[in-house]
Amino acid sequence: MPKGLGSLRKAVSGAKHAHAISPLAPKSLASLPPLAGVRLATGKAGVRYQDRADVLFAILAQGTQVAGVFTKSKTASAPVDWCRAQLRRGEARALVVNSGNANAFTGKSGVEAARAIAESAAAAVGCRAHEVFLASTGVIGEPLPFNRITSILDKLALDASASGWRSAAEAIMTTDTYPKMATATAFIDGRRVTINGICKGSGMIAPDMATMLAFVFTDASLSSDILQELLSAGVRDSFNSITVDSDTSTSDTLLLFATGKGAKHPAILKAGDRRLGEFQAKLNALLLDLALQVVKDGEGAQKLIRVDVTGAKTDDAAKRVALSIANSPLVKTAIAGGDANWGRVVMAVGKSGEMADRDRLKISFGDLVVAERGARAVSYNESMAGKAVAGPEVCIAVDLALGKGRARVWTCDLTHGYIDINGSYRS
Repeated sequence: MPKGLGSLRKAVSGAKHAHAISPLAPKSLASLPPLAGVRLATGKAGVRYQDRADVLFAILAQGTQVAGVFTKSKTASAPVDWCRAQLRRGEARALVVNSGNANAFTGKSGVEAARAIAESAAAAVGCRAHEVFLASTGVIGEPLPFNRITSILDKLALDASASGWRSAAEAIMTTDTYPKMATATAFIDGRRVTINGICKGSGMIAPDMATMLAFVFTDASLSSDILQELLSAGVRDSFNSITVDSDTSTSDTLLLFATGKGAKHPAILKAGDRRLGEFQAKLNALLLDLALQVVKDGEGAQKLIRVDVTGAKTDDAAKRVALSIANSPLVKTAIAGGDANWGRVVMAVGKSGEMADRDRLKISFGDLVVAERGARAVSYNESMAGKAVAGPEVCIAVDLALGKGRARVWTCDLTHGYIDINGSYRS
């Protein structure tokens, strides 16, 4: 068991169905340092899980700026609608997250629950309700017992401290088998700033503009407009390039907060300022780190799969082909079984709806070319192909030879574990 995960089973023991820690879990958990302007507290509200923390309350310094991206689902949750409405002001003083109940497809009661939590958190912090951001994750369609959450917010506000990042990451877990965290430092015009991030996600993963639930904090002093531009760019090749099961959640939320309480640096007036180059690079790397932790914790996952598509007419076309491969149950089950069935990749390319010429197509597993020029590669070797898909990390590469478009996405294999987890999710 990876170092730092030994106590995790106890932390999630309140969940009725516990699952073994993913074999793809990081060897050690990131240790997130205190971040100026952020205080955290977690509590047990009993929303769904018993005897485990299921509420995160983050209190942010006055003047904190915020940006966000959210699901494109037409059945978005009440917290997503709330956050979208408040984001226009660009200011944040608090974040409240609960696990166990998504507060999605809950009608008027869901809207009222979101407002009640925001107002209660605002009273505990001493701010306005529109400065409170919300997120919920768990079962869809069940009314949220919001009174259980509001009843503990005052105490959580008193208990909040600069530490507790791991507890925060654990409190937002559902079917996750380990807490997902990352940290980075960057320099803005010679001044060091910190970036901390936590997220949750294991199933219902096919982000469309955002992710499951992810919260990133920095002590840099950046406006909401700049944060929004940086974040929107950063999710393209991270959270918007992963999939576990092709299902986009009703609750996908990624929020980026900047407290402005770290080392003082010169004012940055636009996202394209060269002085933000390192910050953008470190932010992008942190987002990718978190996104890959999600894929590695895909429900029942045993293998991480990278899909590289080149030679498409456009980057967007390459992305659609890559996702067609990554979302194919036939491709994913073949990899799960160590079967180098490249014919399933051919199928996935053909069904993508994008331009493809079978006589130009080349497919590789790792460094081994398995198909080209409309047929199996002359040098194809079944034993070597099997070895290429046998390990914990597999690379599938497709060259369409039609243009310069390229894309990379990540997914995981599809095993019996996925069925076991989702067949008993509500029971």
